[in-house]
Amino acid sequence: MDDFTSISLLSLAMLVGCYVAGTIPLAVNFSEEKLKLVTVLGAGLLCGTALAVIIPEGVHALYEEVLEGVHHAPGQVEGVEVSQPKEGVVAALGVSGEHSHSHDHLHAYIGVSLVLGFVFMLLVDQIGSAHVHSSADGHICIDKNIYVPADGVALGAAASTSQTSVQLIVFVAIMLHKAPAAFGLVSFLMHAGLERNRIRKHLLVFALAAPVLAMVTFVGLSQSSKEALSDVNATGVAMLFSAGTFLYVATVHVLPEVGGTGHSHSPTPGKETAKGLSKVEVGALVLGCLIPLVLSVGHQH
Repeated sequence: MDDFTSISLLSLAMLVGCYVAGTIPLAVNFSEEKLKLVTVLGAGLLCGTALAVIIPEGVHALYEEVLEGVHHAPGQVEGVEVSQPKEGVVAALGVSGEHSHSHDHLHAYIGVSLVLGFVFMLLVDQIGSAHVHSSADGHICIDKNIYVPADGVALGAAASTSQTSVQLIVFVAIMLHKAPAAFGLVSFLMHAGLERNRIRKHLLVFALAAPVLAMVTFVGLSQSSKEALSDVNATGVAMLFSAGTFLYVATVHVLPEVGGTGHSHSPTPGKETAKGLSKVEVGALVLGCLIPLVLSVGHQH
């Protein structure tokens, strides 16, 4: 299966999964405690995926060309003969100096990409929260919908690495976060008194956002971006950027929310939530962090 077919199937599965999860509140009453547990597990998966999968893969993508050059360098040095002119020897041995410069150049991209992803989600969260005072349901749609495309960037970048295991881990992490988010979005809209047809339209936009951006990211990284950014691997930058967004959503947005310490998005406004996480929820969080780590152990390039 080629990369385009793979990303197409994953995007379709994400679209269907998000939409189906969002229709559950319209059909049945779902336990709020179970939803919270799944949300905590999803937050753990986001953290674990960012730290154990996306960041290492992003760094590897950035250094891929440099590492290939290092592997070829010993052969070049061994091929230098004693009778070879001085300039040839210096050129052959100068490879390490070029790699050292490349390392310094690429180090900056790692930190910058992670921080930009984190700051981007911070600004999105603050801009979305600013709409609370002007429009209640407008805030919900802006706040929730902008989070999804950021995950689409992660899936599109993962697909461009041609690593099937990475694609699946990122996909599962996104779905375990987005399915409860779709459920919560519909619950909010129902509580706000919106008509079911309007709710379904909002849900469709929510479900479409990530798959569309995943495809756009994949196509962009496969063609124009790699040509425009010839001195740096665009796939690595995109993956590190998405890792920053994952870390923000999990640690600043989701965990304080489910723990009762952040801005509440509970479908029942006015209901007080318990502070902190229960033992079961902490266990789910740790399990979510460890699953990507276990799945990535033994993964070789």
